[in-house]
Amino acid sequence: MRSAHFKTGWIFLWITVVVFIVDRLTKELARIYLDPYVPIAVIPSLNFTLAYNTGAAFSFLNTGSFWPNILFGSITAVISIIIIKWLYSLPRQEYMINTALTLILGGALGNLWDRIQFHHVIDFIDCYVNSWHWPIFNVADAAVSIGAVLLMGHWFRARVYSTRE
Repeated sequence: MRSAHFKTGWIFLWITVVVFIVDRLTKELARIYLDPYVPIAVIPSLNFTLAYNTGAAFSFLNTGSFWPNILFGSITAVISIIIIKWLYSLPRQEYMINTALTLILGGALGNLWDRIQFHHVIDFIDCYVNSWHWPIFNVADAAVSIGAVLLMGHWFRARVYSTRE
């Protein structure tokens, strides 16, 4: 008989592992090969620029002080536990929400690892148009953002279907 966790959203945790590994690898490569705050052009509108962020995703509250690091690290740990419990309560057939949650979890754990190890998050993806630059981000931030969009899509779809009945 198959274990109960194969019938739940836990079967999607492989996505979390992949996101975490890709995030760790890319951040380590950025630390090794990039000089802090020196942009390296990759393609038009994309640089790799090593930056350190003590704030939240996309440099929100990046003040350079230690308190945001503790605050966001604590929030991330609590949210990660909630997501793991939530995944266990979801049936594996709920593909969109399970994928969304595991993307968010993988990104959250990737940035939490940085906060614990370095006391800041390593960012390096620098997108821009002309002289306007999006805040520098990383693979974990991208995974959290994609997961959040999928989660909103799931809720929107659920709301639309519930109003049709």
